[in-house]
Amino acid sequence: MSAGPDHGTVGVSDGKPGPAVSFAGHVLQVFKRVKVENLVAGLSGGVVSTLVLHPLDLVKIRFAVSDGLELRPKYNGILHCMKSVWHQEGLRGLYQGVTPNVWGAGASWGLYFFFYNAIKAYVKEGRHTELSATEHLVSAAEAGVLTLTITNPIWVTKTRLVLQYSSDSTSKQYKGMLDALFKIYRTEGVSGLYKGYVPGLFGTSHGALQFMAYEQLKRDYSKYKKIPSDTKLNALEYITMAALSKLFAVATTYPYQVVRARLQDQHNRYDGVVDVIRRTWRNEGAPGFYKGIIPNLIRVTPACCITFVVYENVSRFLLGPS
Repeated sequence: MSAGPDHGTVGVSDGKPGPAVSFAGHVLQVFKRVKVENLVAGLSGGVVSTLVLHPLDLVKIRFAVSDGLELRPKYNGILHCMKSVWHQEGLRGLYQGVTPNVWGAGASWGLYFFFYNAIKAYVKEGRHTELSATEHLVSAAEAGVLTLTITNPIWVTKTRLVLQYSSDSTSKQYKGMLDALFKIYRTEGVSGLYKGYVPGLFGTSHGALQFMAYEQLKRDYSKYKKIPSDTKLNALEYITMAALSKLFAVATTYPYQVVRARLQDQHNRYDGVVDVIRRTWRNEGAPGFYKGIIPNLIRVTPACCITFVVYENVSRFLLGPS
């Protein structure tokens, strides 16, 4: 975990804590600082943004896995993809996979803010200075790893449901989120539910970079305005900082999402992350790693803005002003 203040951890006979005792002590101290209000606020933001923008997530994933297989529908662009799905399956088709997406996004944002604020509080305890950009980065990365470990099975089911192309519900492999979870576990075991976990770990850098940029922008803006760093800003200010931080994170980390989606895809089989990278590079070149980035940017920028605005307002309502 990140370096923090000495909390008097009981150690071995020489007075120094052993590694296991020290780590357990750090974890315990972090969890003493968790606030359910952060979980509720983050969950609220994640659910609202997901319900509004799920169709663009569906488009992004379908483009991300478009590797030339005959069974995949061919799309000429974002609008063509959405119109094709609408004509075949209506609104229900555009919201295919929305249940695990809502669960996943709600849990991910909720747990992320939950862990992130607890880790920040632990690191900052006893200090009168703001955290540095590096400390925000490390705190966000640690929160991301914990969150991914809990939520990865939900993301696998979302990808599988989104990539069911048939309009005939009787021929679909999965009937819903729980059916997908049980079938994946029954046929592929725990490893099936954790497909894409390794590139997902690389993806924690996405959230870490985003949170680092967001916190830094808030701090710099407060200094520019000569106001306390915990002053409530207006919705437009939160939206601007959330959008800029998200664009920065997406631009630097997007390829991991393509690798992850392809590993979780039920229509193709890869032998791991390296195999995905090798085959994508050989068959599609560098552009292959950026398939779906346009619908992703169109989706995640407003999604992030909605999430952060809802989070900031719900957390302030629940916790009160700092």
